[in-house]
Amino acid sequence: MTEANRSLTEDRLGADRDDFYHALMEAHEGLTLEQSQHLNARLVLIMANAIGDIDVLKSALKAAVEAGK
Repeated sequence: MTEANRSLTEDRLGADRDDFYHALMEAHEGLTLEQSQHLNARLVLIMANAIGDIDVLKSALKAAVEAGK
């Protein structure tokens, strides 16, 4: 794992990770699968814009792909 990927997978939320998880699950309540997928896509694009660094975003994509294997 590269240094960039390591920093992407490091827990930076601490105790707030549970709060974010619950907020994310709450945002999906009552949505169809298609609506949920659209919400996730919008969230990814909003977060990508907030990050604003193409190299970090590409590293995040790579880390996500590797984590899913």
